[in-house]
Amino acid sequence: MQISENIKESYSSQYDADSVEWRNTGAKYKALNIVALSKNISFKNVLEVGAGEGSILNWLSKWNFSTDLNCVEISESGIEMIKQKQIENLKEILLFDGYKIPFADDHFDLVICSHVMEHVEHERVLLREIKRVSKYQIFEVPIDFSFYVDRKLKHFLAYGHINIYTPGLFRFLLKSENFDIKNDICYLYPDEVLNPTFKNNRKGFYITKIKHFILKMFPYLLGIKPNSYAVLTSKNSNEISIF
Repeated sequence: MQISENIKESYSSQYDADSVEWRNTGAKYKALNIVALSKNISFKNVLEVGAGEGSILNWLSKWNFSTDLNCVEISESGIEMIKQKQIENLKEILLFDGYKIPFADDHFDLVICSHVMEHVEHERVLLREIKRVSKYQIFEVPIDFSFYVDRKLKHFLAYGHINIYTPGLFRFLLKSENFDIKNDICYLYPDEVLNPTFKNNRKGFYITKIKHFILKMFPYLLGIKPNSYAVLTSKNSNEISIF
């Protein structure tokens, strides 16, 4: 199975210098989530699936999260930007087809897949491949869900988001593919991530801040509708089973 040609073409030139600063800021907090989820676990070798332009790997390398970082990415422009960063602990950079990860079973201690699954046409195919090559996994997905999300189809497609999750729905997906949930984070974006998004819309920024205040007051609601959801998993040897 391969990624559809029209989607591959859309991502091939996705990354450019104009968005580097904002992506780097957002990547810092994604990398911090990875570090927090990995507390007390040491990973000898790590693969990022869908590394974009390499900002998460760059932060992890600076913090010496692992001395053996690797990545696969579908975007040629992303690959070029990763190479330009000259990330010290990054050992291998591979262009891949979106589904087949060219490594042996259980090759990696950890696979990172951050803000990727919402873009994937065949989620379960990629999840099974990630599970095949790794012992532990860290996923992060944006939480775009609302009861009227279908009315914003063009909005989310403009971001390349073709899958919509809640934390519970994403856990259901993982558990039904026999991933064991070890730790998770319901995460609200900090101001320095929100500010560029709302730089021409102060009203939108303050509405979002009010929403964040309410969510922090009611942990149950935060567990349903954070900005993003990050989770550490490990695999078990079961097969998907229905009926």
